Amino acid sequence: MLSLFLLQLLAGISLMWCLIPRHQITSGFFRIQMLLALGLAVLVMLSAGRTSFDELTPISAAWGWQRLLMGPTVLAAYTGSVLWMLDRRRQGTVCLVLVAGLSSAAVLLSAGGSVQPAWLGYLSAYATSATLGGAVTGMLLGHWYLTAPAMSIAPLHRLTWMFTVAVMLRLLVSTAGWALSQAPVQGSLIGTWLALRWLAGIFLPLVLCGMTLRILRYRNTQAATGVLFAAVIVVFIGEMSALLLRHELHHPY
Repeated sequence: MLSLFLLQLLAGISLMWCLIPRHQITSGFFRIQMLLALGLAVLVMLSAGRTSFDELTPISAAWGWQRLLMGPTVLAAYTGSVLWMLDRRRQGTVCLVLVAGLSSAAVLLSAGGSVQPAWLGYLSAYATSATLGGAVTGMLLGHWYLTAPAMSIAPLHRLTWMFTVAVMLRLLVSTAGWALSQAPVQGSLIGTWLALRWLAGIFLPLVLCGMTLRILRYRNTQAATGVLFAAVIVVFIGEMSALLLRHELHHPY
């Protein structure tokens, strides 16, 4: 379960790299991001196979795919960190795309299992990736303005909009999951997880996205970063609750 969460985080962060206007962001930001990706990929390799996401998913299958794909991901991330340090943007961008592609493939091969319907399970995994990536990358980019205050505010504004779209997609997928669910939600613990999933994982992030966009009208990146930091916390709570629900009920929420 931990390795899948880390994979989704890595895939989401790398997806955001590919969508933001990189030419308006200094190279140092992407060097740090590649080192972050390297660390996440190593953590996936260390945690892969230690626990099965559910009892119907063979541990060896998830472990094998994650180990196989995270090896070249580590290499691409390390190479990318060196290239971005040298300000080789074109070659560094190739490494960004490689990390995004490998991590997305790993999510696809790890997010199946006993979840029914399978297509909803895969869509849910990618919606989670985008939500996690939008929150974390937005918060980190906001902090980068402290070291590059002259940088254009456009990348942070676009990233906040992408985070908003990701949360709305997460809302639609979770609604579909709720509608298609045939497992009864019983017990106070399951009810608590469900409340955290919807309140902390969907509704609060939407409110915080709106606050961030409004703050950015006044070009106040520090205040916007603080709001995005809060968004990271609630998104993590919501997505971990969703993973626990999926583990217990074998259905995406």
